[in-house]
Amino acid sequence: MSKSSESNRGPRTVATNRKARHEYFIEETYEAGIVLTGTEIKSVRAGRVSLQDGFVLVRNGEAWLLNVHIAHYEQGNRFNHEERRERKLLLNRREINALHEAATRRGFTIVPLRVYINDRGRAKVEIGVARGKQLHDKRDTIAKRDTDRDLRRAIKGEW
Repeated sequence: MSKSSESNRGPRTVATNRKARHEYFIEETYEAGIVLTGTEIKSVRAGRVSLQDGFVLVRNGEAWLLNVHIAHYEQGNRFNHEERRERKLLLNRREINALHEAATRRGFTIVPLRVYINDRGRAKVEIGVARGKQLHDKRDTIAKRDTDRDLRRAIKGEW
């Protein structure tokens, strides 16, 4: 595949954190760049990323992505990267301050929602300021999703 056809496709999602939307109410979302090493970006482009237990921490005026698993690059040698290392996020100062303020409020956390390659070939992560759901909230979400699905089926005429 040539470079020109790759750039015409637009953003390509590499990994999503489906559990985050089940476990949390997403209040705000931000787009951030990630500082990656050579073997890490190759693994990201291959889609070998897991956001399952990831979270974002603001420390010393910098945002860090923690506990995100990027698998070893198969053709990498002994200089391959550490799979669960801390990765710096690239955000502007205003966004970092807003994230820090949101994270210090009670009951809020910052979670990665998806990792994607943008149309310029850069790896980006979409992060969300989230408030935890309780069990009854999760049940309400599931019930609403089921009724919406049944309603769509009835309108479509599948019943």
